[in-house]
Amino acid sequence: MTQGAAMIDDMAVAADALRRALDSQDVAAIESAAIRLDHATRTARAQGAWRADPALRDALRSLSAVLDSTRVRTRILSDQAAQRLSLLAAHGAATAPLTYGR
Repeated sequence: MTQGAAMIDDMAVAADALRRALDSQDVAAIESAAIRLDHATRTARAQGAWRADPALRDALRSLSAVLDSTRVRTRILSDQAAQRLSLLAAHGAATAPLTYGR
């Protein structure tokens, strides 16, 4: 496996880890997975091997759908958390329970 292919594989594994962490609602796992995906993405951008290799570009295009669905899922869950907090505030809750467990 080339370094560029390994980089794309790292991004795929990191995106999958973030999706699983979001499902678990574990804040520490979400933070860890988000940092891992950010690092994998920054590494891919800095390396730039995908720019010169058509096969890597195709693999990255395929992965972009997974990354987009992870981004959408993150935004939906963020919106749901904000809605829950807004409902609590509207009903006069003095303290809002944690949206995610620690």
